[in-house]
Amino acid sequence: MNASALRQTTSKRRIVLLATVAGLGAGVMLADFGLPPHSSGGALFAPAYAQGQNAQQPAGFTDIVEKVKPAVISVKVKINAGGDNLAASEDNPLKGTPFEDFFRRFGQPDGNPRFGRPDGDQQGARPQRRQYTMGQGSGFFISADGYAVTNNHVVDKAKHVDVTTDDGKTYTAKVIGTDARTDLALIKVEGRSDFPFVHLTDKSPRIGDWVLAVGNPFGLGGTVTAGIVSARGRDIGAGPYDDFIQIDAAVNKGNSGGPTFDVDGNVIGVNTAIFSPSGGNVGIAFDIPADTVKAAVAQLKDHGVVIRGSIGVQIQPITADIADSLGLKSTSGALVAEPQSGSPAQKAGIKAGDVIVSVNGESVTDARNLARRISAMAPGTSVKLGIIRGGREDTLTLTLGELPKDRQARTDTEERISPRGVEVPKLGLSLAPARNGGDGVVVTQVDPNGTASDQFQAGDVILDVNGKAVSSPADVRKAVSDAQTDGKRSVLMRVKSNQGTRFVAVAIGNA
Repeated sequence: MNASALRQTTSKRRIVLLATVAGLGAGVMLADFGLPPHSSGGALFAPAYAQGQNAQQPAGFTDIVEKVKPAVISVKVKINAGGDNLAASEDNPLKGTPFEDFFRRFGQPDGNPRFGRPDGDQQGARPQRRQYTMGQGSGFFISADGYAVTNNHVVDKAKHVDVTTDDGKTYTAKVIGTDARTDLALIKVEGRSDFPFVHLTDKSPRIGDWVLAVGNPFGLGGTVTAGIVSARGRDIGAGPYDDFIQIDAAVNKGNSGGPTFDVDGNVIGVNTAIFSPSGGNVGIAFDIPADTVKAAVAQLKDHGVVIRGSIGVQIQPITADIADSLGLKSTSGALVAEPQSGSPAQKAGIKAGDVIVSVNGESVTDARNLARRISAMAPGTSVKLGIIRGGREDTLTLTLGELPKDRQARTDTEERISPRGVEVPKLGLSLAPARNGGDGVVVTQVDPNGTASDQFQAGDVILDVNGKAVSSPADVRKAVSDAQTDGKRSVLMRVKSNQGTRFVAVAIGNA
């Protein structure tokens, strides 16, 4: 499955976080993932060979499991569900989705979860009581003094957190810090200094490596499954820092926050989501890589939040059409849709339409690669950005700012990645000057029969065409006409909408 197809299925809600929430009366528990501990030895099984009568077979994973399983915990949370906010309407919000069958199998005959309504009453005849949601997930100890990793979506807004260890003992845990951007959380159990723990790996897994997932699926704690690394660098549309490891070890609801181990007993990643048309395991699960976990956990321990560097730009991927419009030789790099006012980027002279192609001399492959690299740097760091502007290469130096804390958990941050455009054979747009003398031209209507409907919607503002500012429909028509005269196949428009500013390459063959 290619990345484009995966993003399309993501938009259809088939990427499922592995923790679920339900009212107490529904009988559904949250389930999340867990990670395995460190082994000082080498690989614990003999290699298997494809041919030959004397081919050696894997000796099994028993020794690894015995070492790592004690460090994996089940995480149970209690959340104030706020009955009025989560009470379901008479219409089932999950009707027709994979979750409808999920809730039907766990006690709701019509598949309606009725969040926050333990008795399922939809008439409102009884007075509301304080409603709580119970959930379960997974996690793992990373130190003997009780620090443990889990998912942010497991403990987010939790009023109370308990963890149960492999020997059946239950402890109260404190949430030290959370980071919604990476979906990671650090919790702490007090009172002991001898908890069994595991280590995060120092090396990147290879596609085809054996892995073990340990966790608490459907509340069934201490579950071990095996598989291989299926792919790396997966983008599932969760955010600008997507860089997931894909595995085929069976993981389900409740595995969230749990670890996936390599054959040395080191954690390669934290289970966080599955691809599932049905809501159950189909052999495609996604892990947060160990290096991402290390960086986030270190800051959560010190600050309670993750502090990220920022250059203060809105960026987007470069499509083939955009590359052609800009005269670029490839689609590598990140296109600047808009620098933020007063940001380090604006102060350094970065402009809309610039293409950032390198950071400190190292090539930028795409917009997400740039976002991840900048966010991994500390505020105050001096960086050199290689850019292409008007076909010419240049280098700008700037000092990173800090991503505002009130934006840490949002997906529309400064280095937000705008959606890609698609080819449009005709404009099919009705335009009007911007209101109150504002910049640009407003899209007042989109032809529903034209493919422009996939790129524009009423209310969008076209700011410039092929790098030239426009203030009237005539300016847009002239820019399109000039491009046709020059033999261009498309024009590059900078468009502002409620979701931010982006570039769109619009085909103009018959426009």
